[in-house]
Amino acid sequence: MADGRVGVSIQAFSAPLAVAQIQQAEAAGIPTAWATIGGAGGADPLTTYAAALTATSRIVLGTAIVPTWPRHPIALAQQAIALEQLAPGRIRLGVGPSHERSMVPSYGVRWEAPLANLREYLVVLRALLHEGQVDFDGRHVVAHSRLRAPVPLPIVASALRPRSYEVCGELADGAISWMTPKPFLIQEALPAIRRGAQRAGRPAPPLIAHVPIAVNEDRAAVHALAQGQLANYSRTPFYQAMFAAAGFPQVEGGYPEGLLDTLVVHGSEQQVAEGLAAYVRDGAGEVLAAPLLDPDDREGSLARAFAAVARADALARA
Repeated sequence: MADGRVGVSIQAFSAPLAVAQIQQAEAAGIPTAWATIGGAGGADPLTTYAAALTATSRIVLGTAIVPTWPRHPIALAQQAIALEQLAPGRIRLGVGPSHERSMVPSYGVRWEAPLANLREYLVVLRALLHEGQVDFDGRHVVAHSRLRAPVPLPIVASALRPRSYEVCGELADGAISWMTPKPFLIQEALPAIRRGAQRAGRPAPPLIAHVPIAVNEDRAAVHALAQGQLANYSRTPFYQAMFAAAGFPQVEGGYPEGLLDTLVVHGSEQQVAEGLAAYVRDGAGEVLAAPLLDPDDREGSLARAFAAVARADALARA
């Protein structure tokens, strides 16, 4: 699956706008678009993708991510099969446990052993889609189902700390990072993926580096955008622990400037493109660029970001 491609996350206020953004990304030459539920305007991204796939012809669509707790893997597999039938080879499933502060109040789930939950979810989803059947009784997931035929869609998962990267190395077709300093990805995440793959006796799947970007040469303005739009992660215990492991122990309610400089790729269009392509050069299998959009120039900053991502994709594959 790893081919050095550089994709982009969609950030729309509604499902129709998400479809329009995906069309815009394809027109810009971007090979892959990804979306969260928020990025699809608060709508279900897989349902939105059904419209987007019929409105485009080439771009590959991925979820980054579908939370595991509220959606049974059999239901997710059924949705994915429908999309694969509409547009063969253009769907990638990204799943992950999300966060306690969003899953428990919203869905009333019992937040226990999120990594074990992810492991069981991947086992079931992979067996069902890649082998065509599953019989599994786990602590978090019970699944007994058959498909007419296997549908070997790429299944990727979110990861934050080394243990989750190891699970991705063992069971997924890729590991999606987020808000992680580049040195941590190279020095900790990549070796962890390899360890998990080695235990499973399989080739190591790619790291998909999920990276905030801003095509803006004003460093202070970029930092202000990041502090405002990404503040939630500085208050989340799992992310705080990762930041501490990466050498930034005092992150709570805001980001030190040095940390922002390692998290956000910014500058001119060429500088952003080169910065994203460098992730591939340094070991990432792919890059997922997440534009920080200026609220006073949302459309302009989106167009500049798409241009930079398309240029980065060309550089990464050169």
